[in-house]
Amino acid sequence: MEAKAVARYVRMSPRKVRLVADMVRGKSVGSALNVLHFTQKRGALPVEKLLRSAVANMMNKEEASKLEPEDLFVKTIFVDQGPMMKRFRPRAMGRATMIRKRFSHITIIVSDVPAKE
Repeated sequence: MEAKAVARYVRMSPRKVRLVADMVRGKSVGSALNVLHFTQKRGALPVEKLLRSAVANMMNKEEASKLEPEDLFVKTIFVDQGPMMKRFRPRAMGRATMIRKRFSHITIIVSDVPAKE
């Protein structure tokens, strides 16, 4: 049985969030939450919040009434790029360079069966 949670338009670069997502892929929910809570990266906060949401989604299913949150695993986690805000910064000799402010879409799927590696 699976449950899914999606966070869209997270105001953080996907490259930075993927570093955190790679740390918890395939782990049990308890150890993944422990890793995320003590990680010093800024991307750990939205991923931890989203993981808690996916676990809550699983617990609210009727079939999951017999499950405990400790029995769940992070089956899939991936980060896609969202839209970009484009801004300009003044440079020397009257020129301007583009600044890209990136967004991320984060998806987590938790399951009661460990993911095969």
